[in-house]
Amino acid sequence: MTVTPTATDSNTATTAAAREHARAQAGAITDSMPVLPASRWPDPPAGVSAEALTWAETVPGGRYTSKVLARGTRVRLRDLDGAACANLLLYRADAPHERLNVADTVKVPWQAYLGVGHPLLSDQGRVLATIVADTSGRHDAFCGTTSLATNTAKYGAGSVHSGAPAGRELLTLAAAKHGLTARDLPPVLTFFHGVHVEPDGTLTSTGTAGAGTELELLIHLPVIALVANTAHPLDPAPNYPTTSLEILAWTAPEDLGALPNDDPEYLRAVLNTEDAWNAARFGRDAR
Repeated sequence: MTVTPTATDSNTATTAAAREHARAQAGAITDSMPVLPASRWPDPPAGVSAEALTWAETVPGGRYTSKVLARGTRVRLRDLDGAACANLLLYRADAPHERLNVADTVKVPWQAYLGVGHPLLSDQGRVLATIVADTSGRHDAFCGTTSLATNTAKYGAGSVHSGAPAGRELLTLAAAKHGLTARDLPPVLTFFHGVHVEPDGTLTSTGTAGAGTELELLIHLPVIALVANTAHPLDPAPNYPTTSLEILAWTAPEDLGALPNDDPEYLRAVLNTEDAWNAARFGRDAR
């Protein structure tokens, strides 16, 4: 039987043709890749020059990403289609044993519901990041992320390469790229899917705020950021619902001097952070 080659077959029928086909894709931007350099991103945030961008990526539902971010970086997460769910972990880049502590993040500011001015605290009482803008208002500091077992029970699968990858499985891979293991994964914060605590203690999903909502973080210390875009544990959808998440970051060190919070607990954490940063910088300068 003679098989007539398709256009794709003919384009990649030989090694040379496959190489030409692959090279022809150079410069293309898709909805599931980081853009390098980030300055090539076609639509920077208002008031931000393309040259200031340091991270530009679209993360499809069921995928993950990671990035080392400098102090003074501003990060914008955007729910493109209304069903993204960003599971976030932060580690201090120069001392990864210091990491996001969700319990302190809700305990120290006396507030369990995340919004503008809320610090994301480390286990050393330092501010790794502050929420500086938010049009969603639907976030969660209670439930953590999903696991292989929970997704398998709910969707019939939960492994990384399945149709319903769990958050812990994705974050384990992201962590490995920075020398961290599954034992290094603390509870996460999730953005773009809200949870409300009822008077009897029941946790109730409040869903998302819809397509196009955004949240911005200001980074106070150099961090490793791990992000898994995966269904929330309380998502009521019977099928794996997660849609794309857009991530943009740019240099904004001047924002460190215009913080959106003057609560004494927050200011104390900022002082702890500045003390650690000054000590770390002194050590580098001394060398």
